[in-house]
Amino acid sequence: MPFRIALSGLNAASSDLKVTGNNIANASTNGFKSSRAEFADVYATSLGGVSNTAVGGGVRLSSVAQQFSQGNIEFTNNNLDLAINGEGFFVLSDGGTNIYTRAGSFGIDREGYVVNASGQRLQVFSPIGNTNTFNTGSLNDLRISLTEGAPQATVDVDLAINLDAGDTSAGATAASTAAAIAAFSPSNAATYDYSTSFTVFDSLGTEHTATTYYLKDPNAANTWYSWLYVDDGSGTAQNVTFNGGADSYATLVFNTDGSLDTANSSGTAGVIDYDNLSLAGTTGAAPLALDLDYNDMTQYGSDFAVNGLSQDGFSTGRLTGLDISDTGVVSARYTNGQSTALGKIALANFPNVQGLRQLGDTNWAETFASGDRLVGEAGTASFGLVQSGALEASNVDIAEQLINLITAQRNFQANSQVISTADTVTQTIINIR
Repeated sequence: MPFRIALSGLNAASSDLKVTGNNIANASTNGFKSSRAEFADVYATSLGGVSNTAVGGGVRLSSVAQQFSQGNIEFTNNNLDLAINGEGFFVLSDGGTNIYTRAGSFGIDREGYVVNASGQRLQVFSPIGNTNTFNTGSLNDLRISLTEGAPQATVDVDLAINLDAGDTSAGATAASTAAAIAAFSPSNAATYDYSTSFTVFDSLGTEHTATTYYLKDPNAANTWYSWLYVDDGSGTAQNVTFNGGADSYATLVFNTDGSLDTANSSGTAGVIDYDNLSLAGTTGAAPLALDLDYNDMTQYGSDFAVNGLSQDGFSTGRLTGLDISDTGVVSARYTNGQSTALGKIALANFPNVQGLRQLGDTNWAETFASGDRLVGEAGTASFGLVQSGALEASNVDIAEQLINLITAQRNFQANSQVISTADTVTQTIINIR
C-alpha cells in the first residue's frame, strides 16, 4: 500500500511540474493565462459512500485551474495590435466556428480581412448605414477595403462672412441701385465690393471652383447683393441662378445688430436652393445642386472677413490608416480627409471562464461548464476597454513559478523517499527467518 500512495504522490508532483513548466515556457506568450494544479486526497469508500479506513489512499490531480488575471499592457507601433484592459475575449471565426482569445496580434490578409497568425478572422458588429450605430444582433468578419473611397457631391455650403458696414459701395457712382446691379461683372473688380472662392465637388469627385461676389446697395445701408459663379468644367465660370432661373443674384438684408434678416433676404430661412448647374464635357457627372446657407453672414463695422466656410462634398480617397477607439470602433482614414466606420469589435464573456476549453494558439472554446457566451461592446456592462497599438502580456509571475518549481521538486523527492523506506521495510520482512 505505501508503494501505491507514494506513486500517486510522484504522479501528482510530476503533474505539478508539468503545469509549472508550461507556465514558465509561456511567460512571453501574448494573451497567455497561467494555470494552477489543484489536488485532492484519496480515500477508499464503501458502497454507502462512507470511508471504511482512516488511512488515505494517496493523492490525485483534481483539476488544472486557469488563472484569468489581467496581464500587463505592452505598447507597440502597430494599430492592429489590440489588448483588452478588463474582462472579455476577442471573438474569432475559424472557418465559421467561433473561438475566443486574449491575444490581439492581428494583421490583414490578401483579401483584406483582419486575421491572426492562424488566419482566424476578427469578428465585429457591422455599421448601420453611414451612422455611428452598429448592428449588435449579428457578428461579421472585419474587412478593410483597399479600394478608393467613394466621392460625395457638394450639396450644402455654409458661409460665415462679415461684410463691412462702413464700406463705400462700389456702385455708389451708378445712377441707381438697378444700374449698379446691371453693371456688375465678375471680370471687373470695380463693379463689386468683395468676393471669396471655395471648392465644391461633383458626383464623381471632380473639383470645381465656386465664387461668391458681394455688392453693397448704394442707397440702402443694410442691403447687399450676392452672385454665385461656378466653374462648370468648360473653363468659364457660370452664373448660378435660383427660383427656376428667375433670379441671378441674391438679396441680403441685415438687421441693425448686424445679423441677417432672413425674412427680407432671398431664400427660405436664410438658405438659397440654387438651380442645378449642368457640367460641361462628357465625364458623366450629375449636375451640381448647391444649397448656400447665409445665416452666419454678418454686417459689422469691421473689415471684410471670411470667418468660416464649409461644404459637405469630397473627392475620392485612398486608405491611409486605421483608427481604433477604446470602445472598439474601427475607422478607416482616407486621403480626402474622410473617416469611415468599418465595424465595432465584439467582445465575449462567460459566467465561468475557468470552464473554457483550451485549444492551443492561445485560444479557448465554449463548453457546457463555461456557460453560454455573453456578447457585447467594449466599455459596457462587464466588458473592458480595447487598447489599440498594444498587446496583453502573459500573466505568468516568473518568481512565483520558480518557487512552485522548487516545491514540486521537494514533493517529488519526498515521495521517492517514501518508496525507498517502504522498500527497506519490505526487504526486512522478507529477510526474517
